[in-house]
Amino acid sequence: MHELANCANCNQVFVKTVRDICRDCYEAEEKAFEIVYRFLSKRKNREATLKEIVEATEVEESLIIKFIKEKRLRTSQFPKLAYPCEKCNRDIVSGRLCQTCSEELIHGWEQHEAIESRRAEANREGEKQANIYYSYDQLKK
Repeated sequence: MHELANCANCNQVFVKTVRDICRDCYEAEEKAFEIVYRFLSKRKNREATLKEIVEATEVEESLIIKFIKEKRLRTSQFPKLAYPCEKCNRDIVSGRLCQTCSEELIHGWEQHEAIESRRAEANREGEKQANIYYSYDQLKK
């Protein structure tokens, strides 16, 4: 079902269907995509970097990155087309993080899991100790 929403770009109220932006912003994005694609279609521009594309087309860098992430611009067709890692700003061609940052994240997650499993084991041991009853024989001297 359709619902009212605010456009992610201009904050205008619109009837949301598939996109999270209004029709005017969508049309502006399509025009920007055409400009970028026409620029990259020329043989001499196929190896342009993201910064060179921004300078030549005057389209916002974030919008070009959006086109890459949506796979409208394929890095396999344009070899130097890369965008920054969200953590360290190193150039990448797919995903959100570079290999190094991904490995750091996985390593941190594994460490967290190991700590949590040791904590859970200690809690289970503590519960076992709490359930042990000791009797003291007062008659023994």
